[in-house]
Amino acid sequence: MTPNDRPEENLFELQSLSLMYGTVIGVNDLQLTLPKGAYALIGPNGAGKSTLIGLMTGALRPTLGSLKVLGENPRHSGPLQQRLGVCPATDLLVHGVSAQQWIVQLLRMSGWKKSEAFERTDQVLEEVGLAEARNRPIHTYSLGMRQRCKIAQAIAHRPELLILDEPFNGLDPIGRFQMSELLIQWAKSGKSLLLASHVLHEVERITDSFMLIFGGRLLASGTAGELRRLLADLPQDVIVQSKTRDRLASLLAEKPWIRAVHRDSQPDRLILTVDRPMELYESLALWASSGLVSVERITGTDGDISTLFRLLISRHRGERAYQNTGASS
Repeated sequence: MTPNDRPEENLFELQSLSLMYGTVIGVNDLQLTLPKGAYALIGPNGAGKSTLIGLMTGALRPTLGSLKVLGENPRHSGPLQQRLGVCPATDLLVHGVSAQQWIVQLLRMSGWKKSEAFERTDQVLEEVGLAEARNRPIHTYSLGMRQRCKIAQAIAHRPELLILDEPFNGLDPIGRFQMSELLIQWAKSGKSLLLASHVLHEVERITDSFMLIFGGRLLASGTAGELRRLLADLPQDVIVQSKTRDRLASLLAEKPWIRAVHRDSQPDRLILTVDRPMELYESLALWASSGLVSVERITGTDGDISTLFRLLISRHRGERAYQNTGASS
């Protein structure tokens, strides 16, 4: 059966998926079904990204639950491995072997003919910017060059699904841009992609479909715009600069959706802890347009992924997100 003959498959199907390292939770009761496409898995270091990727590639066995990748169990399907390209977070430590030798050997192990393997290797090393260094031993490469080599080995056999774990680590700004362009073209070609990163802005150019993971749990999923709207609906700190600071503070202190009003040491600044930010913005617009108060500037945490994680974690734990801020009226 050729790829075109296969019935339509989901990219991932996770059913009550959990993995325990003794008493430590790696991933916790994940429920997820995704169609084919390009996705970003976003979370801070230690959130469970690498563990989930290990499960998806078959390197790890789940403690509970099940998963399918392209309709197959990754632990029990050899043919599936030929459909996957993996760029792990671990460093590529290969001594005495050039990038060309390394990738040619990997392609030969995947069933490629020798001449085709050399031709494809030269092509893919050109794509990742390693053509001139293809005959140098990998152990003499810089960290960024080894990262490029990992990406080259992941895409060399033209997989259907590319899985990358922190692929921008070690790359300079030019390298990050070049790799982003490569992955953008990969996604545009119709192939599937899962990109794990702890930095949201690095992956926004590549895909607009995100999953947020922390503590082994999926906290939220959606587009970047949806996640920012989610943030706008969560409690957060907002800084308002106003020449009528005292009058504004008195008006806000009466509102039930204001948790705390703090007069900053800088003149004309209020730091507000707000339960329902949209109501704040609507009130400020009304008061300013009527001349009741002046509002020179509003700054907040919209788009700050670390804040979004903190707020979502607090929601999941049933905690008050800002109970220890120290702000006072």
